Amino acid sequence: MESLLIAIDYHDPLILTAAFIAGFVFYRLGLPPLVGFLAAGFVLGAMGAENTPLLKELTDLGVTLLLFTIGLKLRVSSLLKAEIWGVASLHMVITIVVFASILLGLGTLGLPLFTEMDLQTAVIVAFALSFSSTVFAVKALESAGESGSRYGRIAIGVLIMQDIVAVVFLAATSGKLPSPWAVSLFALLFMRKPILALLKNSGHGELQILIGFVLALGGAQLFEVFNLKGDLGALFVGTLIAGHARSEELAKTLLGFKELFLVAFFLSIGLQGLPTVEIFTASVVMLLLIPLKVALFFLLFTHFHLMASSATRTSLVLANYSEFGLIVAAIAVSIDWLPTEWMLVDAVTLSLSFVVASIVNANPNHIFVKYKHLLKRFEKPDRLGEDTLIDLGSARMIVFG
Repeated sequence: MESLLIAIDYHDPLILTAAFIAGFVFYRLGLPPLVGFLAAGFVLGAMGAENTPLLKELTDLGVTLLLFTIGLKLRVSSLLKAEIWGVASLHMVITIVVFASILLGLGTLGLPLFTEMDLQTAVIVAFALSFSSTVFAVKALESAGESGSRYGRIAIGVLIMQDIVAVVFLAATSGKLPSPWAVSLFALLFMRKPILALLKNSGHGELQILIGFVLALGGAQLFEVFNLKGDLGALFVGTLIAGHARSEELAKTLLGFKELFLVAFFLSIGLQGLPTVEIFTASVVMLLLIPLKVALFFLLFTHFHLMASSATRTSLVLANYSEFGLIVAAIAVSIDWLPTEWMLVDAVTLSLSFVVASIVNANPNHIFVKYKHLLKRFEKPDRLGEDTLIDLGSARMIVFG
């Protein structure tokens, strides 16, 4: 016990206590606790606190578990629908082009920080802003009891597509050439059945948790051996066993651990320092781009034949910026592709976007009803199969359940 206490920096309990208090306050205000974790990091950073070895280790572990659980929930067949992969890919490309152009244009107006922005910085920032928050969407859908709804499933599908793009970015920025022997990793495909059998016979308690950690960390380490990004290995192993009932159970079991470890990530971002007036101003400016993001989602969803009501609700759930975009910004900073102040801008913008999204998603149906006549003008006459109206004929009574 004594050696363990020596290994833990004495600042760690204080930092985690501050994170809990801030997270609890924001949770009671109806906002995601991660906004509080970022705020705690900013305040502690302003007071002189620094990142600790424990926080760094927990950050890496949290990102690895995040990608592993994404893999566990990844069903390729559900992503092949045009209204999911088509909207996700087109939205990201258009957003990057439009947002990068706007950011560069703001530089010509003499706004602080924007004046120093070059094309590379503008593209990376726009790329980070193109993501929407999986954490917020899942929480919002669960609170409304809409996780299994038509628009809820489409929103989650789009978010998974965005997560895949982020993983590709992480893999591409590893700075290492893959080993020629990396092709041998495809042999893991033959391990699906043995792994699932092992998972099935591990019960529902501590063994299940342990095998989850073994698979996530083992997959990450195995890919590192072949000079591939370890996070990509965690995603690959998760995808390998996706679609099984025990895989879904494992994802739910690891959810708490993943969210706990990611606390360290948000704290470490905040510990970079308290945002300056320039950083806060830039964040507010980028917050004003959210309506463009939402409008583009709506136009693309209706173009792919979604009903205006479904398109509106899905777009509003995605009306925010993402913690994954913040991870992308952090990686870009670590390889000197992005100035540190822009990562802080992304962090503040993320927090502010959650506040706006919480207000907007408090009653999305009210927004659709209020602007129904305008929104339905964009609706295509031919609808997708699941959106087709059912002809009840002369029936006078319907029994559900």
